[in-house]
Amino acid sequence: MASIDGELHQQPEAEITSKALTDISSADDGDSTPADSARRRQIFRKLDLRIIPAFWVLYFLASAVRANIGLAQTMNEKQHHDLESYLHLTPHQVSTALALFYASYVVLELPSNLAMSKLSPPVWLARIVISVGIIGTAMVGMKNAAGFYVLRLLLGAVEAGLWPGMSFYLTLFYPPQRMAKRVGWYFTASQVSAAVVGLVSAGFQKMDGDRGLVGFQWMVLIWGLVTLVVGFSLLWWLPGRPQLPGQPTIQRSRWASWLPSTCPVLTPEEAVIHYQDTNKAQFNSAWTMRDLGRVLLDWRLWPLIIMYFGVVGVGNGVQSYGTVILSSINPSFSGIDLSLLYAPIWICDLFGILTITPISDAFHKHRALFFSVPVLLQIFGLLLATYLGDTTSQRWGRYIGLLIVGFGLGPTVPITMTWTAEIFQARHGEVGVAAACALVSGLGNLGSVVTNYALFAGWPADAKRNPKYIGSNWTMIGILIASIASSWLLTALVKLSKKRKRGCKRLNVL
Repeated sequence: MASIDGELHQQPEAEITSKALTDISSADDGDSTPADSARRRQIFRKLDLRIIPAFWVLYFLASAVRANIGLAQTMNEKQHHDLESYLHLTPHQVSTALALFYASYVVLELPSNLAMSKLSPPVWLARIVISVGIIGTAMVGMKNAAGFYVLRLLLGAVEAGLWPGMSFYLTLFYPPQRMAKRVGWYFTASQVSAAVVGLVSAGFQKMDGDRGLVGFQWMVLIWGLVTLVVGFSLLWWLPGRPQLPGQPTIQRSRWASWLPSTCPVLTPEEAVIHYQDTNKAQFNSAWTMRDLGRVLLDWRLWPLIIMYFGVVGVGNGVQSYGTVILSSINPSFSGIDLSLLYAPIWICDLFGILTITPISDAFHKHRALFFSVPVLLQIFGLLLATYLGDTTSQRWGRYIGLLIVGFGLGPTVPITMTWTAEIFQARHGEVGVAAACALVSGLGNLGSVVTNYALFAGWPADAKRNPKYIGSNWTMIGILIASIASSWLLTALVKLSKKRKRGCKRLNVL
């Protein structure tokens, strides 16, 4: 079936040109000298330069649009132009709106990723980013709780499929053992976005009242418009699905002729080497509902979902309520102080990604270890942020606890998504990656619903406890412990499954 941009999804090997087929067959049989590692690195570097910067920018902007509401809660409070005061909201209404994003996001993750598999991955990603820009821009017109609820719900609906879709898209170009650091590279956009949005929000607060808009309205307007423009540019930049080497491009259908086209990233010679190195996995895109059913019934999904539930729940909880937590540490902080102190949390997160994810690729058989150590750091940081006292030095110690949480958060989501692709591509092919990544991200984001709706501002009594928000912090520690346990359970069960499979094969031989 041809994709929306006219590139092939699946064609039998018989249709590859004879020269390309000969090259591939001889390389597979060992009759010719394989390309050296330097040549392969050059090919993947070429793909990196085309894909990763675009992914970084689109994820940066989508994260900014999604997370800027967290900052809006404390912007221009003295002028009563913060989100709650300006829209006449209660803290519970804010937490409800934050959770509504994840309600629609969770429901539509799987349909979005399956549609992306059947249609054009780059066009589908561009559609998501354009839609996020439109909804983000529309947030400038919010007047009350109802408008806030509707726009957050719509934002979750249009953004659904972005994160798992990006992971799925990478599997079209990279083997799983090369993925974690690349997922980490563009995932740093979320951390840089959180830091930059926090820093820039200080400037938007200075624009409060200009042209009749309050500070947070300027913030959502500018980020929304920039995201909209970038979304359209992706149509010209992101490469389409790789084709089998030597295979001619099918002409587009008439109804899709208006879409812009992009030139292939790789030369024919490079495409052959790339085809060998990825084990042809990205070309197996024909799947049926029966194949999808096998993925949905695979028990390996559930430990991965629990892992993601914990780390993404804590990550989004800290992102949404970071300034609120900082304010509880020192109530004398101004809105600008909170914005400036919020940014380093995500800079530490970025360092965690850049430090841990390349190592996890080099030792990809030990994913549970490289997942668990950062999660333990998050737990340690939350304990510091909760239990250190209220003297000046102790308050700064609590802040350092949040920086440690940030460092620990960084590598956990990329490792979880890479591990998901690694397991399900080998077992189920393309539909396995598309469906599993969507389900892990979608159902795992129920953790974000918990932290955004039931904790912090959504748990008024918790703000009156001593230490403040102790219940919320311990809830996050609890789901992090469950994440660690799930990672090791998955490791043990996968090893046991492989051992049984080898035993069955030996019995069949005998």
